[in-house]
Amino acid sequence: MKVLFLEYPKCTTCKKAKKWLEEHKVDFEDRDIKEKNPTEKELKTWYEKSGMPLKRFFNTSGLLYKSMQLKDRLPDMSEEEQIALLSGDGMLVKRPLIIKGDTVLVGFKEAEWEKALL
Repeated sequence: MKVLFLEYPKCTTCKKAKKWLEEHKVDFEDRDIKEKNPTEKELKTWYEKSGMPLKRFFNTSGLLYKSMQLKDRLPDMSEEEQIALLSGDGMLVKRPLIIKGDTVLVGFKEAEWEKALL
């Protein structure tokens, strides 16, 4: 099964993750998160499959997250509002993101990726 790899090409962590995928010969489809932002439907599905809190899908170290003061605003927002916000700008989404069937990985943790993808 082909893996969906969402990345921001200028992100150093994404570059490391992509190199890891290539070195381990993982068959993946590459998608620029800024050019082709995840849709609300995709995000809702991935969030539900992941079992993670929705906050983990936010790029909390990103400039946009900080400029929008989301740290203070997210607790008062519904899941629907948060998903709509994420789908509005790929730069708000934590990356890289891996989707493989029911497996959803957010961020690059080599041991986690090894277990899920190899």
